[in-house]
Amino acid sequence: MPDPAPAAGTSANIARHLGLMAGSRPTLAALKVPRGRLRSGEIDYLTLTFAELDTEVTAWGERLTAAGVRRGDRTLVMVRQGLPLIASVFAIFRVGAVPVVIDPGMGLKSFLTCVAHAQPHALVGIPVAQLVSRVFRRAFRSVAVRVGASNALTGRLVPDGGTRPAGGPATYCAASDLAAVLFTSGSTGAPKGVCYQHGMFDAQIRLIRATYGIEPGEIDLPLLPIFALFNPALGMTTIVPEIDPRRPAAFDPARIVQAIRQERVTNSFGSPTLWRKIGDYCQEKNVTLPSLRRVLCAGAAVPASLWASSRAFLPHGRLHSPYGATEALPVASVSVDEIAPDSVRGACVGRPVREMDVKIIAITDEPIATLVEARLLRPGEVGEIVVRGPVVTETYDVRPDATRLAKIHGEAGVWHRMGDCGYLDAEGRLWFCGRKVERVETATGPLHTEPCEQVFRHHPRAARCALIGRGERGRQQPALVVEARVRNAADARALAEELRALGRRHPHTAGITTFFFREKFPVDVRHNAKIHRLTLAKWAATAAGVEASDR
Repeated sequence: MPDPAPAAGTSANIARHLGLMAGSRPTLAALKVPRGRLRSGEIDYLTLTFAELDTEVTAWGERLTAAGVRRGDRTLVMVRQGLPLIASVFAIFRVGAVPVVIDPGMGLKSFLTCVAHAQPHALVGIPVAQLVSRVFRRAFRSVAVRVGASNALTGRLVPDGGTRPAGGPATYCAASDLAAVLFTSGSTGAPKGVCYQHGMFDAQIRLIRATYGIEPGEIDLPLLPIFALFNPALGMTTIVPEIDPRRPAAFDPARIVQAIRQERVTNSFGSPTLWRKIGDYCQEKNVTLPSLRRVLCAGAAVPASLWASSRAFLPHGRLHSPYGATEALPVASVSVDEIAPDSVRGACVGRPVREMDVKIIAITDEPIATLVEARLLRPGEVGEIVVRGPVVTETYDVRPDATRLAKIHGEAGVWHRMGDCGYLDAEGRLWFCGRKVERVETATGPLHTEPCEQVFRHHPRAARCALIGRGERGRQQPALVVEARVRNAADARALAEELRALGRRHPHTAGITTFFFREKFPVDVRHNAKIHRLTLAKWAATAAGVEASDR
């Protein structure tokens, strides 16, 4: 098994892992890309071994070098998931360039703003990406090199059966060298470029492997394409899912279930929204996923219903929820065995993983230069979550204002302010209570989204709901928006009264008397799970709500 931690003085380049796997397990399948159905109904896959993937990366590296991409060049990646994404990004790493990865589903305006901020020197893109770069010249004005990529998921540079010499060792990179710029989803603000160093990628691989006991030879089906990039370093086979990353919630769960069962997938990562859809399908069709050892579910709090149903469709595996963010992942982790299903005090996200420190500080919206300026809270007190460790990024790209707001300097390293509220319990477990920017500041104190929404999610028609605040901060009136179709005013009134009855049972929700109903929530594209509560609050300012009685 390749050692993920480079010895002192050796290269920390993440691309070295592919060469190690190609040398130690050349015939092991590295990647399987769907290309149709066989007559039997089975999924037909293009399969590349680690040796073949290494050859493909070598060809990509030659193409990049011939086009003029050099060490340190920022290279915007706009390709399809599967082979083009993995091969091009590893080739960019291998030549010592810096991939820039931006979620294409965030909307054209936000995407172009991110491109302009990142100022990439090169672009690796499919034909439509090349066209976009020509049409919107202002955003792409820094691009001097353009490298084309195939539209096909299975597009290869090396013909089937073709050979070429190995690409040699990856360009030397120190642990502190810039490795990539990865953009946040922008679910609670403008997307920001996060600067990753090569040593941080190494630490992520080390912590993920240790936390979940992942072994080389396992088979992974990642429902978020970017997570496939970890697999060559972890020694896992990647099964590319039949899912459109631009519209993840529109996927067919039957196709995902078929892939898992056919390929005997052992590991998968996806959001609670996607896995709830898969779980519902399994329950409806009375099928299980016996090969899965673990499902990692993140992007939003995992609902109690999914924790419960996972026991049925994962007979030999467990549902886990890693806690973290683009700026720091993983921070903590919790499994189904540790969940208290009836909690209304937040979502337990588990104990910090090894090498990670977590503290809770008093909430403030102001910058904190050093940790001594922050007021540390005791176990059980809700505050702002801050973390420190080898996977904590230190800066945002060209955003010194955002860096000042999110980073705290300490004697032993940089602390990242997660932008989340929560608390540590007496046993050292971390509990998530909601995004800091989405808290509702009432005259009697703050209300946090997760503990309040947990109360109302017990209603079968309120599986997805959102706490919002109306009015001036500090004197806001709390209200609840429910994703539900109401037939008429009488139905809305009756549902509001039922929700009000649930809220009266708990002190922190007893003051919520106003309810809004909306058929579809605005959510992030990346996970299709993070509710845009601030957008809902703006909508509710002019929408008609239902005021429930206090009887």
